[in-house]
Amino acid sequence: MDHDRDKELEDLDRRLIWHPFTQMKDYMKEVPLIVQRGDGSYLIDIFGRKYLDGISSLWVTLHGHRKKEIDDAIRDQLERVAHSTLLGISNVSAIELAGELIEIAPSGLKKVFYSDNGSTAVEIAIKIAFQFSKQKKNGRSKHTFLSFTNAYHGDTIGSVSLGGIDLFHEIYGPLLFPVLRAPYPYCYRCPQEKSYPSCGMECLNRVEHILSAHHEEIAALVIEPMIQGAAGMITSPKGYLKEIRELTKKYRVLLIADEVATGFGRTGRMFACEHEAISPDILCLAKGITGGYLPLAATLTTEEIFNAFLGEYEEKKTFFHGHSYTGNPLACAAAVANLRVMKEERVLEKLQGKIQFLSEALKGYRELEHVGDIRQLGMMVGIELVVDKTTKEEYLFEDQIGIKVIKEARRRGLILRPLGNVIVLMPPLGISLDELNEILSITYDSIKRVTEDG
Repeated sequence: MDHDRDKELEDLDRRLIWHPFTQMKDYMKEVPLIVQRGDGSYLIDIFGRKYLDGISSLWVTLHGHRKKEIDDAIRDQLERVAHSTLLGISNVSAIELAGELIEIAPSGLKKVFYSDNGSTAVEIAIKIAFQFSKQKKNGRSKHTFLSFTNAYHGDTIGSVSLGGIDLFHEIYGPLLFPVLRAPYPYCYRCPQEKSYPSCGMECLNRVEHILSAHHEEIAALVIEPMIQGAAGMITSPKGYLKEIRELTKKYRVLLIADEVATGFGRTGRMFACEHEAISPDILCLAKGITGGYLPLAATLTTEEIFNAFLGEYEEKKTFFHGHSYTGNPLACAAAVANLRVMKEERVLEKLQGKIQFLSEALKGYRELEHVGDIRQLGMMVGIELVVDKTTKEEYLFEDQIGIKVIKEARRRGLILRPLGNVIVLMPPLGISLDELNEILSITYDSIKRVTEDG
């Protein structure tokens, strides 16, 4: 009877669910992997098969699945209240979390605006920046934004407008507002065809050129600090982020740091901005904020920006933006517990050994015939596969090389998710060294099997 139910679930999944970022014509031909439960670094399907979660369930799970402290916090909150609106009233968990976030955030960030996912955190940031400019300039707003090539900031229309990945964004062009765009320092495939460090970070000159010419109309520069995630884990050279911050100060343009993917320890620091000791004007957070348990996001900003929205009721300076589940007590309680675990278990301190282990192990990947570049920042890794190392020739989109590698890995008991020709590793921060070694071994063997052994 259980077997019949399992087969029914497979059929219902193929028939009813439209999966994100998934070509459903291909998906419906396959036997789906249906997760039933989790245990630490593992996910277990309806047939009892165990898989290492090599991507933290899309970059969200921090301490592993079924972390007791977070489980207990959610149960405790359920005994009190599951949800109440944040429009004009408040709740205990939202207040407690706001205090925790401000305490650990880069200096100068003093206000927390809640939402429910990374896209909305960014959407809120660009609306705040636009309205701030309009109210500060007495109606003469700065009306555009500066973002980067290969950027990814989410899937709502505003965040897509900032995005620079044609595969995801080009089709929606007629719906989007125009933005200015600067080249991001993709050193492996430098758009200026130069080499780091002899290039002197020529890409910074391009950013300054745009700011110099257009700062009177740019409300904010928006960046994924230190590493572009969805672009393929593209890391920026040392000092780049710090120089970007100096340029935004020089030209009096707000800096929005999108740390949806990088926040809460992923890069080895609580926030990626800490690597170069910068503080943005607006900080966008989501993904790992609840430890991977519940949808929640936060947009943090300064007292100066907040004060521009204060006025008499009839002045209509209110930030007219909100979500039904803004500041959801269950999610906020999970987030508070997550931060408590990070502190009490000294997660960031213990992470350094894992990061070093990961870095050393990845050196062995360079011997693989079709590994062109390996990029790592903390526990975020991108392994770029190429047809030819010398020429850096890319696999064609229709080759589906990344998809083939992750399917091979799945057969070996590891769940991964590629970004085109880039194999992404982003395991839970709580993973053991033995489990991390197994992820690395399976990934290595899967790449070799698909690209060399045919």
